Amino acid sequence: MVDKIKNIKHLKSNHFFLMAGPCAIEGEEMAFKIAEKILDITNRLDIPYIFKGSFKKANRTRIDSFTGIGDEKALNILKKVGEKLQIPTVTDIHEVKDANLAANYVDVLQIPAFLIRQTDLLSAAAKTGKHINLKKGQFMSPESMFHAVKKIQDSGNDNVIITERGSMFGYQDLLVDFRGIPVMKKCAPVVLDVTHSLQQPNQSSGVTGGRPEMIETIAKAGIASGADGIFIETHFDPKNAKSDGANMLNISKLEDLLKKLVAIKKAINSFK
Repeated sequence: MVDKIKNIKHLKSNHFFLMAGPCAIEGEEMAFKIAEKILDITNRLDIPYIFKGSFKKANRTRIDSFTGIGDEKALNILKKVGEKLQIPTVTDIHEVKDANLAANYVDVLQIPAFLIRQTDLLSAAAKTGKHINLKKGQFMSPESMFHAVKKIQDSGNDNVIITERGSMFGYQDLLVDFRGIPVMKKCAPVVLDVTHSLQQPNQSSGVTGGRPEMIETIAKAGIASGADGIFIETHFDPKNAKSDGANMLNISKLEDLLKKLVAIKKAINSFK
């Protein structure tokens, strides 16, 4: 399915594919710096790569939280990254009107987990003809994602990916049920989001926390469980990132992590 995405490379490596980048586009220089770093690593490790960056952050706890640098400004940066580096790009959309707008700039449209049941949004995204990445709601079972996938398909688009991003465990924590990966793979390729699944939401400060020290553990388990792809938000300076810094991976740790995941994937492939 992902082999149809424009400019995706290294598909014959039989590795997992990677969606990675900053939580939000903070500026052109930072976007290129992160994309070029990840591209260098994935080229050397033969990992298919899609650059991720949100053009706006509509789902915020507080009204004074960072939401973006301007929609078209951020989307233009995503387009520049994709064209200059010849890599596919993905961004999330939040409203029906965002679908056609973002589709002019990126290769994959992502539906946020909190919005996964919004039929009009899913249908609008599907009708753009772009690949659609559906984030599984923190409140949904793996089986319930079959209905979200069918909404995309019934809107005339078979190019769909599901991303597992954890399930609510109480009010301030998330857990990943790895049994859901093979279940959801029955209807679409499955990606594991190893950063958002470690979020700690509903903090009294109004700023979501996280446990980035557990990223490697979750990622290893995801590959071992059969995930087709890995989703990672990463930054050169997570502590000073304008969004989701508490759960992002420092980019200095990315190459070592990916090497370990490739080794696990090769071991799994040897059993087939």
